This record gives sequence, structure tokens and C-alpha cells, in this order.
Amino acid sequence: MAAALLMPLKAEILCALGRDVSSYKPASDQRPSSDALQLASSVNAAVKTICGTQCPTMALFRNSTAQNAMLIADAGQAKLLYSPQFLAAAYDAFGDSGIVAIIAHEVGHAMDATMGAAFIKTGWTPELRADAWAGCILARLNPGLSSLQPSLSALAKYPSPSHPGWNLRLPAIRAGYTQCGGAGAKFDARK
Repeated sequence: MAAALLMPLKAEILCALGRDVSSYKPASDQRPSSDALQLASSVNAAVKTICGTQCPTMALFRNSTAQNAMLIADAGQAKLLYSPQFLAAAYDAFGDSGIVAIIAHEVGHAMDATMGAAFIKTGWTPELRADAWAGCILARLNPGLSSLQPSLSALAKYPSPSHPGWNLRLPAIRAGYTQCGGAGAKFDARK
């Protein structure tokens, strides 16, 4: 999983798709499942088309104490964590497309920490900037996709507590998607 990230001196949660992040116990980190690793690898390939060799590796872990999905920066390392129960529920509801979109949003936070892009508006919150990067990553994965509905539905269903409303998020995702080569996708305003 690749992403560029400036690392703080102490652990910092950059994004958590859930409310009770205090339940996370780092000692419970485990290797990701092969399915999660495969989907993260497809996101990694798309990210590499955006930032090339400037994208250092970010670790992916499963952890039953993690709240849904989280991106943590800690002492020179970036970790994307997911709860196996969360990933199973998201897969059941949205399939691979939903999981990829969730991973892309988390990686978008890491990209936002170190990269700029003309399509990223300076007034956007960190969550909107991560959504725009997620749209860009989704475009690089499949620029001719006719419908992004499973991806959009997953992003809408699992916001962080600091996410603004969907009516603000959708234009940011669309901006990233179209600016990174995506075309012909139907952006449904419904959640």
C-alpha cells in the first residue's frame, strides 16, 4: 500500500471511520487478509500513477479493536488499519468497489499530507481533500466506469465524525475523479 505521509513525533489518528477510536489497541495488529491485501494492492497501483516513486510504503493491518478503518501516523510509520468485522460488512453491502473506495479515502489523507493538486480547493476540510483524492484514485483504477454507485454508497455510509454532509462530499469526489481522467461515470446525488 503506497502513500506519502509526513510523520508526527507521537501517534496521531489522521482519520477514523467510526466513533470509538479509544478502543484501538496497537498490540492487536495482525497481518491483513489476502483479500484485503489484494484490494489494497490495486489502490497502491493507482496511487503510483499519481505520485510515482515519491510514494513510500504504508503498512496495512487488520485489528479487531480498530474502529472500522483508520489511518494512523506514528513515529515515522503510517498504518492503515481495518476491523475484520467492518470489512466483511462493507463487502457484503458494496462488494470490492466499496472496500476500494474506503481504502482510497484513507490513502487520500496520506496523499493530502504531502502533495498538492490543482483540483484540491484550499478551503476544503481535510475530509473533503481526502474525498477528492479518493475520487482521483478511483479514476485511475477505472477511468471509463459507467457507475460509481457502490463506491459512492460505501463512502456515504461510513463517514468519519468530522465529515461534512454528503452534498459537500460528492462534488469533491467528482472533482478528483474528473481531474484524474475519469469520464462517463454517473455521480448519483443519493446516498
